[in-house]
Amino acid sequence: MSHTLDPISPLQQDPAFALDFRLRQPVPAAPKACLLLLHGVGGNETNLAELAMAIDPEVLVVLPRGPLTFAPGQFGWFRVAFTPNGPSIVVEEAEQSRQTLIRFIEQLQSAYDIAPQRTVIAGFSQGGILSASVGLSAPERVAGFGVLSGRILPELGPRLAPREQLATLSAFIAHGQYDSKLPVAWAHKADQWLTDLGVPHATRLYPVDHALSPAMAADFLDWAQTLTSPH
Repeated sequence: MSHTLDPISPLQQDPAFALDFRLRQPVPAAPKACLLLLHGVGGNETNLAELAMAIDPEVLVVLPRGPLTFAPGQFGWFRVAFTPNGPSIVVEEAEQSRQTLIRFIEQLQSAYDIAPQRTVIAGFSQGGILSASVGLSAPERVAGFGVLSGRILPELGPRLAPREQLATLSAFIAHGQYDSKLPVAWAHKADQWLTDLGVPHATRLYPVDHALSPAMAADFLDWAQTLTSPH
C-alpha cells in the first residue's frame, strides 16, 4: 500500500475545538471542502481511516472522537441498549453530542475557511445517526449527510429545521439487508422520512450484516465526491 506511514495525524486535543480529532494526512494547504467521518459506538476515530484515504486529497478529512469513553480505545456519542423492542438510547447524551458536533463544525469552518456549502458529515452506525441529527437540525452548517448502517432518531422530530431549509441538503442512506444490529427497516424508515421532509437523497441496500462493505464505501465515495468537488 502506498500510505503505510501514518495516513492520519496524531490525536489533536485543542481547547479551541469542541472535540478531539485526527486529520487525514497530508492536510491540504487550502482545503476546497471538509468531510467529517464519525465512528460508531465502542469504536474510535481511527476506524474510518481507510475510507478517509480514498477521499480527494484537496478535501480536509476530519475524524472526530466521540465524547463518551466506554473502555480504553472505545468511545461513543451516546449510550444505547439493544432491547427486544429496539434500541433504547440516553436521549440527553445524543442531544449533547448533536450540539457539540454543530459547534465543532463551526470551529472547523472558521479555522480552515471552509463554507457550510462545502461541508459534509457522515458516519458509520452511531456516527451516521449523529450525522443525520446534525444535518436535519442544522442544515445551514452542512451541504449533506451520510448514514452508513445507521438510522435517523425518532427523538429528533422536535428539532428538525424548517422544510425550506432542509430542501438544500443532500443525503445518502446505505444499509445492509441482513443487518442484525440495526435491522434494514430503519433504512426504509429513513428513506420515507426524508421523502416526506423533501430532502433530496439516495438510498442503497447491500447484501451484508452490520458492516461498511466495499460496495457501500464505493457508493458513498461517489456521492461525497459530488458534494465536495467544485461545481
